[in-house]
Amino acid sequence: MASQTIQAAETSKEEDFQTGEVLTIVGGHFVHDTFSAFLSPLLPLIIERLSLSLTLAGSLQAFMQLPSLLTPFIGHMADRVSVRYFVIIAPAVTATLMSLLGLASNYATLVIILLATGASVACFHAPAPAMIGRISGSQVGKGMSFFMAGGELGRTLGPLLVIWAITTLTLDGYYQIMVIGWVTSFILYLRLRRIPARGSTPKDLKAILPTMWRLFWPILIFIFFRAFLLVPPSIFLPTYMNLKGSSLLLSAGALSIWELAGVGGALTGGILSDRMGRKIILLVGLASAIILTIVFLNVSGWLLAPVLLALGFVSLSGTPVLFAIVQEHLPDNRAVGSGIFIAMNFLARPLAIVVIGLLGDNFGLDTAYFWGAIISIGAIPAIYFLPELKRT
Repeated sequence: MASQTIQAAETSKEEDFQTGEVLTIVGGHFVHDTFSAFLSPLLPLIIERLSLSLTLAGSLQAFMQLPSLLTPFIGHMADRVSVRYFVIIAPAVTATLMSLLGLASNYATLVIILLATGASVACFHAPAPAMIGRISGSQVGKGMSFFMAGGELGRTLGPLLVIWAITTLTLDGYYQIMVIGWVTSFILYLRLRRIPARGSTPKDLKAILPTMWRLFWPILIFIFFRAFLLVPPSIFLPTYMNLKGSSLLLSAGALSIWELAGVGGALTGGILSDRMGRKIILLVGLASAIILTIVFLNVSGWLLAPVLLALGFVSLSGTPVLFAIVQEHLPDNRAVGSGIFIAMNFLARPLAIVVIGLLGDNFGLDTAYFWGAIISIGAIPAIYFLPELKRT
């Protein structure tokens, strides 16, 4: 009888949304992604210092994402052994590396720093969503929304923090703010060192290959085409605004507006998908983002702010929904599922970055934004083929 009571209590805990633990990981995600967001607002300065084309400048983001190819392997390991220390130490490592960008004197040095940063990012993002999924109980969409909102809030603050830092400490001296990442890692160590980063015995990958195929081929198509919609604002928005005559601070502020709205979108998307269904949230978010991108290109002045807010909200509402779909369909292999999803994002984005950069170099960023939105329409049919989870 006692054993049944203990088992029931453990089951109840697994089904509960463990708010404290979730918010701890969300806080780590916030600080980590604050620093990983430094590159885009720094691009105008990097372009000027090193005389780079938009194509070369955009490729820097691709180098940062290259180590994302490792995330399936990191996730596979995370499903078998506890890699909580990857989550704990990553904010310190990422903060250190991104704070050194201002000291890079040539393109090759930038590439090395960003490759190392990408490895740190991969080590954080493969196991962290799996940890969130395990401690979110039956509210996986809510957990993924909190997790993604933390990251979006970090990417909102990141551009403002780095512009403030280089204004106060100069481009060569802003490395001092790396201490924020080290303090964060110390706090994560105190809070997470006893929380397991793996669940029960994972299933053999061969046994879940049919499920993985049904799950991931429509997701790959969706994120490939959606990348053409997300790359222009996430990579080139400060450069776009700067070319339109805005100051460096206002250009970074535009990206922060877009990202700030993304916090609301990420927080809302997963929660609503728990109630209304995953597919409808993906469809509404994508269609709205396509329309608002066209609107953005045709407004100016004070109207830019509300349009950017709306665009950021709908553009970034789908990622926690996709994460929730992956976590629900691979409950015993959550980390490897997250790793594959992140790797797919890497495979999708570099081509979009190069295409948008080439369009921007040859025809202007207005044309690049427009055709990015048109190409992203190809993501809509993929939503229909996403597998449904049978709910009891």
